[in-house]
Amino acid sequence: MRIRVLGCSGGIGGSLRTTSLLVDDDVLIDAGTGVGDLALENLAKIDHIFVSHSHLDHVCSIPFLVDSVCWMRGSPIVVYGIAETLDILRTHLFNWKLWPDFTQIPDGDHPFMIYREIKPGETVDLNGRRITAIPANHTVPAVGYFVDSGRASLVYSGDTAPHDALWDVVNGAKNLKYLIIETAFSNKEKDIAIASKHMYPSLLASELEKMRAKPEVFITHLKPGEGALTMKEVNEHAGRWRPRMLENNQEFLL
Repeated sequence: MRIRVLGCSGGIGGSLRTTSLLVDDDVLIDAGTGVGDLALENLAKIDHIFVSHSHLDHVCSIPFLVDSVCWMRGSPIVVYGIAETLDILRTHLFNWKLWPDFTQIPDGDHPFMIYREIKPGETVDLNGRRITAIPANHTVPAVGYFVDSGRASLVYSGDTAPHDALWDVVNGAKNLKYLIIETAFSNKEKDIAIASKHMYPSLLASELEKMRAKPEVFITHLKPGEGALTMKEVNEHAGRWRPRMLENNQEFLL
């Protein structure tokens, strides 16, 4: 299983892209602005999109993706998410006002897109690639994802504040090779981080102390203009874990 980072920033500007991970050629985990860098023929190969939560920086490419490639495909794109997330997409995005409802185009029996509800703890098996929704703690209902090839595994936290249930998954994961965890703000913005349920470096360090596993740790969702400062503080507070900044086009093999 190959995982490629299409976007990992908390904003846009220049080369920055918001969150999306491409699993092999046919699966997205979140669908931020980085999806738009794929060629049209690569976009048409995407069959499954796993959404962590409904915020725009994680879902904004879904409407454009479906609209761009629907005529090139013979089957609908499947959008996975917890019930609350799917309800938000139905009500506020694919609602004929902000964007057409592609679950009804061309018609309800032959749609270009379908929703599939998953629950925290539930695993979707895609030809031996196991993707499990895991607990997260954010301002809207949210999950992260545990991705397991059978040989190695990766945990992607999604957007989350401290949540012991997340560490239960991390510590129980077999063959855990990588942890991708958010730290959106620097320590000087801790009040904003707390209000918006994001991590900041000193908080991340205290959370990592709950981890018994020893994966490689990568930091995602850094806010534009503060990446260098935030990573400096991450390494000051969590240096023994040797966290590294996640980068666009970085690849992980599981």
